[in-house]
Amino acid sequence: MNLNGKKVLVFGTGISGIGADALLEKAGAGVVLYDGNTKVSEEDVRSKLPKGSRAQIVIGQLSDELMDSLDLAVLSPGVPTDIPEVVRMKKKNVRIWGEVELAYEHSRGKVLAITGTNGKTTTTTLLWEIMKEHAKCGTSPVTDQAFAVGNIGNPYTEECFRMTDKSVSVCEISSFQLETIDQFHPRVAAITNITPDHLNRHHTMEEYIRVKERIAENQTMDDAIVLNYEDEVLRDFGEHLKNTRVIFFSSRRVLEEGICLNGSIIEFRKDGEVTEVVNVKNQPLVGLHNYENIMTAAAMAMDYGVPLEEIRRVICRFKAVEHRIEFVAQKKGVVYYNDSKGTNPDAAIKGIEAMDRPTILIGGGFDKHNEYDDWIRAFGGKVKKLVLIGQTKEDIAACAVKNGFPEEDIILCNTFEECFDTCVKNAVSGDAVLLSPACASWGMFPNYEVRGKMFKDMVNSLPD
Repeated sequence: MNLNGKKVLVFGTGISGIGADALLEKAGAGVVLYDGNTKVSEEDVRSKLPKGSRAQIVIGQLSDELMDSLDLAVLSPGVPTDIPEVVRMKKKNVRIWGEVELAYEHSRGKVLAITGTNGKTTTTTLLWEIMKEHAKCGTSPVTDQAFAVGNIGNPYTEECFRMTDKSVSVCEISSFQLETIDQFHPRVAAITNITPDHLNRHHTMEEYIRVKERIAENQTMDDAIVLNYEDEVLRDFGEHLKNTRVIFFSSRRVLEEGICLNGSIIEFRKDGEVTEVVNVKNQPLVGLHNYENIMTAAAMAMDYGVPLEEIRRVICRFKAVEHRIEFVAQKKGVVYYNDSKGTNPDAAIKGIEAMDRPTILIGGGFDKHNEYDDWIRAFGGKVKKLVLIGQTKEDIAACAVKNGFPEEDIILCNTFEECFDTCVKNAVSGDAVLLSPACASWGMFPNYEVRGKMFKDMVNSLPD
């Protein structure tokens, strides 16, 4: 879609919205930057825009006259598609894209895209490192530069004009972003797993699954998608896919075809041939979930044509990403781990499974309408104190008691500072303090990164 001279509404004034505005203005569009929050001032929004921006800024209400003049609306990921303003635009037949679709339409090169409930960021980061190594080694005539974009925190729109036909974009794609794709077409895609999450946004599990599976809808048999064989939803999806090639991975069984964990060896199996990818004992990531992330990234890179020695070299030096079961420090014999990215119960299960000592666990936060029973049952006697904060603290406490966790070992706190002080007071040498909330950070923090950084700052300020 040629946007030169078109009138485009950008819905949202956060990082994605500002990035979309910059791209659209470069493309010659007339931009209306909109925020429905009346507490936001035009001056605040204007201060975020590039110097010389000519965007019109609208705060509060969208008039019918303005809507009737639009050629396109670009939604930031945080804007639900079923709110009244978006429904009005749909009824007026305004074309609706998300920031990812806008960026894809203006980018060049190939796309490798990862979605899933958990594991997206680690897989994306690892694959990006592999593709950077591949570009640096010069072993491919079609790859000269790799970008990491999307939900990983680097807006896709900000990188578009740096891309060439030889670029590779490694995209972390959330369910929010997949709601508003149109022509988005990954050369290789992956869905790491699907477990309940964001049901406050998608309302039903069926809708959440449908949106996640959209990542493959524009693929062809020249493309591939990597799927988790041990996830029943994804196994069924893969077995019925007709438009693209499917590569399964498994951490629990040896597959006849696909990539799998056989003892300590990750193997790629195809047409009766077995190729050793890496011995997991020779790389720094720990935990079965991380072996799955390695398999996903390796399978995607192999299908793209990256030589195995380059893939293996990166895997063997790759370290865990920030905020994901990240060791922070040891203070007076107590070890502190930052798993702020454990924003849903399934992710937080991985955090507690990685602990090997008595643990004081920080949980709670924004209510995404998840259920916590499986998380509580995964404690397995490791959790000595459960310290809870945020909207969900009472619900989690009730769920914990229902599942047999001692009520006297649950502590409810009003602030993050109070929560941290409580953990320090209750921890003794040999314990672990784990921030792995099973909830989003919204309401108390802008994002999980801010929450994790605050935790790390507090830990590092403690005396040795």
